[in-house]
Amino acid sequence: MECGAVAPAPTAPTVGWASGPLGAAQAADREIARQTALRARALAAFAATRPASADRQPGHPGAMSSERRASRPEVLADVSEWAAQELAIALSITTPAAEMQVSRALTLVHRLPGVLSALEAGSLHVGHLWPLLEKVAPIGAAAVRARLERDLLAWIAGRSVTTPAQLGSKIRRELLARNVRTAAQELKEALARRGVRCVPASVDGMAMLQALLTVPEAEALLDALGRYADALDDTDTEGPPRTRQQKMADCMLDLVLRPGETQLPTVQAQLTVVAPVAALVGGDQPGEVNDHPVPAEMVRALAKGLGLLPDDGSGDDSPSTPATAVPPAEFTVDPDDEVTGLVLAAADERWWAEVEARALRGEWGGEDDPPLDQLERYWAAEAEWMADWPDADDESFPRELGPDAAPGTGPDAAPDGAAQPMDGRAATATEPDTPWWALADRSVAEAGRSLLELDRRLAAARRAVERARLADLDDRDDWEQSPAGRVSAATDAISALAHASVGKRAALAELLDRTAGGGLADRPRIAVTDALTGALLVLTDARELRAAAVAGRGLGPPDASSTYRPGLKLDRFVRARDRRCRFPGCRRRVPLGGELDHRESWPDGATSAENLVGFCTGHHRGKHQAPGWCYELTAEGTLIITTPSGLTATTDPPPF
Repeated sequence: MECGAVAPAPTAPTVGWASGPLGAAQAADREIARQTALRARALAAFAATRPASADRQPGHPGAMSSERRASRPEVLADVSEWAAQELAIALSITTPAAEMQVSRALTLVHRLPGVLSALEAGSLHVGHLWPLLEKVAPIGAAAVRARLERDLLAWIAGRSVTTPAQLGSKIRRELLARNVRTAAQELKEALARRGVRCVPASVDGMAMLQALLTVPEAEALLDALGRYADALDDTDTEGPPRTRQQKMADCMLDLVLRPGETQLPTVQAQLTVVAPVAALVGGDQPGEVNDHPVPAEMVRALAKGLGLLPDDGSGDDSPSTPATAVPPAEFTVDPDDEVTGLVLAAADERWWAEVEARALRGEWGGEDDPPLDQLERYWAAEAEWMADWPDADDESFPRELGPDAAPGTGPDAAPDGAAQPMDGRAATATEPDTPWWALADRSVAEAGRSLLELDRRLAAARRAVERARLADLDDRDDWEQSPAGRVSAATDAISALAHASVGKRAALAELLDRTAGGGLADRPRIAVTDALTGALLVLTDARELRAAAVAGRGLGPPDASSTYRPGLKLDRFVRARDRRCRFPGCRRRVPLGGELDHRESWPDGATSAENLVGFCTGHHRGKHQAPGWCYELTAEGTLIITTPSGLTATTDPPPF
């Protein structure tokens, strides 16, 4: 089928069409499969318009390296290396992901045409593609691959339900039965992908270091780290003991960052730590480590660990403790006075309803409101009093006047009129001729007491929830009034410094006054940024700030260099401004010692901040070699890229 042709309507599922929403889900799944097939054909057609013959050929300066060429999938051998960059802009994905999309599309079109047709017809869904692409497509012999593809599709058609896991198992069995050996080729391709990379973890401030190694290498490394960890003794260390995994991580850091007595040359690791002023003086503003966002607590801990800030253990970051409120007059109810309790029960309910309404409106705490601790004691006494309320058949109920009579009246009352003790002991009426209406009244009274108890429990629950909410609001108010809260709420660095303690301001001033970082690769710098956009304006230090103030001149980007290579200050400024490759969607860092590109070639274009932009190696080569691309750089640092297909994408330096 040619690109752009209309695909046939999806066939009905083997199990039939369901009715209602489930049938709609089936139809949507088949439409997704059909569109996936159409996209594969379209990407294959696009790749055909970007031949590798337009690229610089091997042996010419700037051509693709032999290692890079060997690591590319075989189906991309005739495709320009710049096709993936154009697709990345079109689909808003990374360049490696775009290259993978083109590779899979070409594989389906040229190596698995039957699978592509079945996908269009709805016989397969997207989940079926992965085992077919991973196990069947790599088979080198075209006749063997086509025969296996045909047999697998026939096997799927003869079943009512085939999951991707079942298909994968079937493929593995068929490969073994037909003696199709692809393991050697897969291992060769995997060896070309060996390497180490860092990916962000789900928790801010953490990252995963992934290493793709051969099984012997990985097992040897893991065993060695385990042996190092087992040799550690944590009995003399403070704090909780480390787990074996934690020890292994610490050992790996020691072996790599502090190799000790080895034959390897000593290296110095370089981290770029962005620490906002507010974070250093106790605020919650996050920082950055090599462009990875980290919490403010980690920024401060790193600064103290490197000796940049004093670890004085001061507690001026903690919220101030509010003064203890003087409780008003005692609010008491005697739970032993049962007559008073009965008389005041209705009044108590009405009183609490008003108190609760005021609390919900935020009007709690008036002169007539009891303190919460007194209310809690009252509620506990009230619950105890309700627990002693007699059952319907209790002897304490007056039998002549019915269950609604007040205690202390009737024939069972004491001679002096005092109420009979309510000790909760159940007793059955002795009169066999108890009127039916009395029994009915007792049932109604028991139901009423149950409803009353339920209402009181619900009211107690509402009171507990409201108390918790008010306590949270109080805690939040206390934190906002603390030094850390005021620093976090500051809108700029000057305001943050105004709320910081004297000790923290002094520590920050000492840090900025240092002319060398000790064991640091470079001394600390001050990044002056735009308060609204976060754009980098100046990268300076305390000495330059004082010199500018004395001379009465302003600050700005470093002056242009007269040579092709930027000077030290200009190089540092551009790398700090861009940090990562400026190609749309790319997250690679700008390599050290190079890859700062002149938008307008030198010497026609100056070596200045307005004419320099940072790229990774691959996208830097593409900027100079990919035909039909246009790059523009504005004075504000905005990069505008236009592709041969007419797509336009813009990127700005990441804000601080």
